Amino acid sequence: MNKLVILWIGFLLILLDVHASDSSIASSDGDNYQSLGIQVNTVTDKGAWCWFADPRALHHENESGTINNTYIGYIDAHGAIKATQINHLTKKTNEILIRSWFQPDDHNNPTFLVLPDERVMIFYSRHTDESCFYYRISSKPGDITTLGKEFRLETKDNTTYPTPFILSDDPHHIYLCWRGIAWHPTIARLTMPDENDEVEFNWGPHQILQSQEGVGGVRPYAKYKSNGKDKIYFAYTTTHPDNQSVNWLYFNYIDVNSRSLNDINDTKLATIGSADLHIVDATSKYLNDYPDAVAEHTPYRNWLWDISILNEDMPVIAMVRISEDKESHDYYHVMWNGNEWQETFLSNAGGHFHQTPGLEKCYSGGMSIDASDPMVIYGSIPIDGENGSVYELMKFNVGHNGELVSSEQLTFNSAKNNIRPFSISGRDNELNLAWMHGNYYDWIVSSVRPDGFPTSIRTNMMLPTGIIDLDKGLLFHKENSVTSQDIMQTIDVPNSKSFTVAVSLSPDYGDSCNKILDTDAFIYSIEQAEHPRPYIEVGSHKFVSSNLLANSDSWRTANRGTGGHWYEPVKLTTLQLVVTYENDVLRTYIDGLIDQSVEVKGLSLSRILTTKFKGVIHDIRIYNRSLSQHEITNIY
Repeated sequence: MNKLVILWIGFLLILLDVHASDSSIASSDGDNYQSLGIQVNTVTDKGAWCWFADPRALHHENESGTINNTYIGYIDAHGAIKATQINHLTKKTNEILIRSWFQPDDHNNPTFLVLPDERVMIFYSRHTDESCFYYRISSKPGDITTLGKEFRLETKDNTTYPTPFILSDDPHHIYLCWRGIAWHPTIARLTMPDENDEVEFNWGPHQILQSQEGVGGVRPYAKYKSNGKDKIYFAYTTTHPDNQSVNWLYFNYIDVNSRSLNDINDTKLATIGSADLHIVDATSKYLNDYPDAVAEHTPYRNWLWDISILNEDMPVIAMVRISEDKESHDYYHVMWNGNEWQETFLSNAGGHFHQTPGLEKCYSGGMSIDASDPMVIYGSIPIDGENGSVYELMKFNVGHNGELVSSEQLTFNSAKNNIRPFSISGRDNELNLAWMHGNYYDWIVSSVRPDGFPTSIRTNMMLPTGIIDLDKGLLFHKENSVTSQDIMQTIDVPNSKSFTVAVSLSPDYGDSCNKILDTDAFIYSIEQAEHPRPYIEVGSHKFVSSNLLANSDSWRTANRGTGGHWYEPVKLTTLQLVVTYENDVLRTYIDGLIDQSVEVKGLSLSRILTTKFKGVIHDIRIYNRSLSQHEITNIY
């Protein structure tokens, strides 16, 4: 009898394990992933990124064990900058609206920095055409669901690809690198956020170097990594590979103590901030003069994808060698072995991955160096499968002698392309990847290609969702409750110290009465201005959102390009607004994304008061508990 029980328990455990495995790799678009590949989960249905603004995702885990979070940032084709936070302690996943109505361009993905007090700072900027950065900082350590207000950090030159660092030799400042002055690598030092979360430049901005003096349109592309102490390493190109058929790669570092620019063998090339810039060129003379500054000088349209300095004595570069006609892309692992740069061919990567012929033909599927092992590179290459030739993810292992040890396919039989992988650092040395998935037409939304980049973001990490029970705790539910001719009547519910109020509505933005919800716990309203912005009132306190009830779909009718225009926001005609309260946190959601989090003690809800709101409320629900974000997104 005992043996039978043990056998039945074992059989049930096997069934449960199989079911868990199947559910973990389920795909929203019906992709058929084989069991030998990695699990595939969708972080967001709408998201994209470029590969030069980093870290676009990171993991933060503190020694005390109170924080264990992964942050993944992206932008969608409607101009919404967003991020997902995976809390590995509470097993919760949240998606946050960082900024609505932004330039809908995939170069504008956010980047993350953990401050000394463990709060998370998020940087973002427009692509080349605005002289400022934007940033927001979480109110609580490690928790980006509590972002504070948006700040604007002015510069004198354009800003693209913000990459921030904090170094232990100068722990009271932030070093920020980007493509700025004259379209070149640029660096500046910022003060730490003050009591109002404001920062300012206190050194720079300074152009780091000059590529091909006197040649117009030169744009070096750089990737940065720091040793966390005193150096910022970076690899960069001569220019964009479209601009010239011979595009070299260079590798330098900045010593923040001496502010010097150095080659890999510590030879000083220049002083950052001085009048004399180091001049970089793709010529035999430059190679003879500065042999240790050049990492790659073959006569191809080389481009850069990633760097690693886990071992500072043996840094690694992931690069692509593109043919003269741009039709053939080859992936390489390039490592400094102490004497020279050692190149390892990984794979042919086809041509450009996207769906628009003749556009951005140097856009490879993409590569990322493993965050814990620089001898491993993940790459996106076209592979024939059940759905034809589709870009799948591959894992390449390189030996220290420069030989390709192994190649392993990670995704199988995908319906759409898997591109621009990113290895997320800091989580138990496990395989933690995120990547873009889907069709891709252009890096910016315009009248030429209004769909832009309708991709999703996927990961192999588990994404906890929790149980969905939309009947549990439901106190009141009514559809078509208010029309423009009606007045919302008072709704009484049992007094609740935790609650959710969810409404689906079509606002009347010209309505002189801006109250949407008037309750005995809070008031939710829309500012009556040209750009509608929601706010919440609790007693005498007013908390205004950093986001508009609008998107950037007006770019769909505009000319293609980065001309610096702020086209009119398109007001949301129908939206879902949700307010939850639990553990002294009042939280608001716009269309399922976290918008505001406000700490306020002692609230309780028992009455929705009469309002003269003249829009249309299609649906209203009241709960005596705080719904999870996953439940909220499943209401409508």
